[in-house]
Amino acid sequence: MAIALSLAATASLADAISVESLVGAGTWVRDDHLREMSDILLFGQGSFIDVGMYYTPLPSQIPLKSEFGEHQGFAFRHHFAGFSSTEISKGYFLGLLLWFDRYGWDGEDFFFFPRYSDFGHVSSVTTWGISFTDAKHDWTVAAGMQHQNLEFAGDFFPAENDSLLYTWAELRYWKFSAQASLHRANVKSIRLSMDLEDRPVYGGKSSGIRTYLPNIDATIYKRVIGGFDEDFVRVHWEQNLFAQRLYAEVSYDFPDDGFHSAAIKYYPDPSRLVGIEFTCLRRRVYDDGWDDLMFGWAIELPVLRIGYNSATDYDRLFHAKGTWIAELQFNLQSVGEFLFGRGGRTTAPIETNTVKQKNKQAAPQNSGITLPTSSQTQAPLTATGVRYEKVDAGATLTQGGR
Repeated sequence: MAIALSLAATASLADAISVESLVGAGTWVRDDHLREMSDILLFGQGSFIDVGMYYTPLPSQIPLKSEFGEHQGFAFRHHFAGFSSTEISKGYFLGLLLWFDRYGWDGEDFFFFPRYSDFGHVSSVTTWGISFTDAKHDWTVAAGMQHQNLEFAGDFFPAENDSLLYTWAELRYWKFSAQASLHRANVKSIRLSMDLEDRPVYGGKSSGIRTYLPNIDATIYKRVIGGFDEDFVRVHWEQNLFAQRLYAEVSYDFPDDGFHSAAIKYYPDPSRLVGIEFTCLRRRVYDDGWDDLMFGWAIELPVLRIGYNSATDYDRLFHAKGTWIAELQFNLQSVGEFLFGRGGRTTAPIETNTVKQKNKQAAPQNSGITLPTSSQTQAPLTATGVRYEKVDAGATLTQGGR
């Protein structure tokens, strides 16, 4: 009852999302796919799976604002991602990537079959590709396609292409990578990244100054403001503050827009299966010439994420504000025997204990032979069950084993 009252109270304060944010969401969904792929390809090996859906139980939580007024319904985003690699030769890995999102707004809540109401809008983005990794020299190359499809749109939505095709490619060497997205011959975005922080799951140190090196990416985007195309650069900085558990993140837009968002994130364990974040986002309305700061938070558990005004949810769910947003989700990444959440620095605690137990069981047992402890100290070699007997001269040496 308390949860229901809380949801109802906050839903009454929620802002409606706009038709424009729905129609333009494909740009940011495609960008999310490419950003997540870049994180997964940082090592180029192992596997990854992610599945989930946003859930808002009340139709009044995220209304839609159109020229006909506000309409109650449900904003949704269902997502799936998968990566798998195999060793095709010693030190050479071939990988397959598949990301899929179905998103929009409809008059009824659903999972597979929308109602397609008069004010509904349903779209999807599919991103796929292949990767090749040379583990010996630590480089990866990947490329693929993105398909943006309009499934349904009400009559009052602006006209848009019901099928768009994009290409993407990425090249990584050591901790540096470059990624590009194109539509035909037009470049849509270029991302340059430096992931300098040491991560134990990728063979780095678990402590020391190199774990405090930053992770920085700069992305050039194209956008339309006031009917004019323009480019802007968004720089994102991620910084370890304490023991790879406490992080600060900040995003800044150049040349004119300035501060975009900031976050403080705490992970009880660096495997990132559980996390807590506090965020600040600068909201802008260019047509009206105003902006403000929005503060929020979120908590992420292995199968559930709950947030209120979180900058992550605001960007991913059509600028929804002023309401609780739940995400039923599960993601897990593996490299060798390591299991961790996306972006994790160390293996999951339960997996750490499993690996230690395996190593303990694999240790050599005492079989009556004592091995030297170092090259300086020679321990005596002893054997059991073997006996030598000296016989008369001229006779052969006989060996008894009983």
